[in-house]
Amino acid sequence: MFKRLLLFQLLFATALCPARDKSENWIEVRSEHFVVATNSSEKQGRQIADQFERMRAVFHVRLPNLKSDGDSPIIVLVVKNEKDFRALEPEVYLAKGQLKLGGLFLRAPDKNYVLLRLDAEGNHPYAVVYHEYTHFLLAKFAEWMPLWLNEGLAQFYENTDIHEKDVSLGEPSVENIVLLRQNKLLPLPTLFKVDNKSPYYHEESKGSIFYAESWALTHFITITDFKEKTHRLTDYAELLAKNVDPISAANAAFGDLNKLQFQLNNYVGQGSFSYFKMATTTQIDDSTFKAQALTPAQADALRADFLAYNDRTADARALLDQVLKEDPQNVSAHETMGYLEFRQGHLEEAKNWYAKAVQYDSQSYLAHYYFAAMSMAGSVSASDEAKVESSLRSAIKLNPAFGPAFDRLAVFLATHHRGLEEAHQMGLMAVSLEPANVGYRINVANVLMAMEQGKNAVQVLRVAAKLTKTPQESQAVDNALMNAQEYAESQERVAEEERRMDGESRDAESSTNAGPSPAVPQLAHRDAFVANGPHRFLVGTLKDVHCDSQRMDLTVVASGKSLTLHAENYYKLAFSALGFKPNGDLNPCKDLEGRSAKVEYVEPADKSATARVLGIEMHK
Repeated sequence: MFKRLLLFQLLFATALCPARDKSENWIEVRSEHFVVATNSSEKQGRQIADQFERMRAVFHVRLPNLKSDGDSPIIVLVVKNEKDFRALEPEVYLAKGQLKLGGLFLRAPDKNYVLLRLDAEGNHPYAVVYHEYTHFLLAKFAEWMPLWLNEGLAQFYENTDIHEKDVSLGEPSVENIVLLRQNKLLPLPTLFKVDNKSPYYHEESKGSIFYAESWALTHFITITDFKEKTHRLTDYAELLAKNVDPISAANAAFGDLNKLQFQLNNYVGQGSFSYFKMATTTQIDDSTFKAQALTPAQADALRADFLAYNDRTADARALLDQVLKEDPQNVSAHETMGYLEFRQGHLEEAKNWYAKAVQYDSQSYLAHYYFAAMSMAGSVSASDEAKVESSLRSAIKLNPAFGPAFDRLAVFLATHHRGLEEAHQMGLMAVSLEPANVGYRINVANVLMAMEQGKNAVQVLRVAAKLTKTPQESQAVDNALMNAQEYAESQERVAEEERRMDGESRDAESSTNAGPSPAVPQLAHRDAFVANGPHRFLVGTLKDVHCDSQRMDLTVVASGKSLTLHAENYYKLAFSALGFKPNGDLNPCKDLEGRSAKVEYVEPADKSATARVLGIEMHK
């Protein structure tokens, strides 16, 4: 676990930027699923692309249910030697005495990089690449796959060796075997229940046993299934996919867990281990590969982007400055500059870089996405709203497998309270593309509440709570779930009140002695509201507060002028208090009259309509 954590650890850059070798030539080779960029030869680039296509084919033969493995081609940077590798690898490995890597897999929300060195040594120099590629393929199953199986499969495949005519799979891990023989194995029920919050995943002393035992159990069942022509691991996975809990699924698929524990102990202690050797029957047609030379600026822009995502910020900026001097309209350089500014919290600068990238190349889905995302991070002016929506739709059209664009479009539509059905579908698409992203699920729940579907929002968030991996994610989901539950309960109270009032009305109508009832004023129902312009604020005194079911009308009087506002559902308004703590529960229909407050509202596109109130900050 320690090695993997180091690969993604974020550090501040201190190393000098690698100077460009003027005699160095970079070649790009594109295959169906990979983009290989190398400072070696075209022949070497084609061989690496062929190797990766074979790797993908082998993994998809062994894991046939993986129907998709990415929203864009994986970019493979292949360098000739250790010197070039060290100019790009994570800075933590530059210190004396650190582990020498042969390759690494860098996963990011919007792209995936592999870094390899051609002179790598050792029996399995690219083990970390195969390991992380397995996780990459399994990402879509994170909703139901337990951690032990996810890690066990990744370790099972990390020692893969792919040759021209055959491939070796599941070669035993000597390190894991030694560790398990020196320590007591975890009880299987404990192993099956380990999740991202467990100390067996985070603490090094316990985590090592967890990883090793996960490998051993996966290896034992996989090899035994093959020899005995059974399919216990597949049966187990199918039960999990049907939401059967890991312990019950294990009992059903593996049988007596005490017996399995005994067999696993014996398996770890045996003298020899088997592994698979299979012919590579999949033929890769390298004649379809497309090769082209990269200009020095293109090569530097690519390396700078990798350095930026690898958190070597100073090195990335130095290369980008060089690129922009030579090629001021380089789209990749503008995108990477935007990413660096965004990561440092400079949202306006980031938006400007992405806006230029959109201007220079409208076919860049990342440029469109980030321009929109940066714009949405601040206050979107009325003149920019159409541009933001257009960029999000362009990003989706250019890359319909890119989840973040669907998520942002869902948020954009819900924020403007229009196209809510489409917003819901956009949110669901984002979740289907990245099931493990709990942020997407929170946003889907928010859309459902905008659609007045509180109970459905609660259900979505309860599923999200099971997928959280960090304390921050857990807190975000807990807060959203609390709000959704309060909203769902308020809806139920309103519905119950309406049922009670309807019953009283029917009773009154059925009374033979009842005379004509005085007319009861009803607030107009206005559900075709279209917002126009940014959110506005007004401080004044609240007057003429009237409620009808969930709807509310009120007037804000400020400096001798008055503004009439309307809310279709006052349960959805954001209420807060400044300078005092309210006594008991707030009853907006009674407690707001005559109170000083700051009101947040949005004006209507139809000038004859009433502006909508969004939030009320009560003052002492």
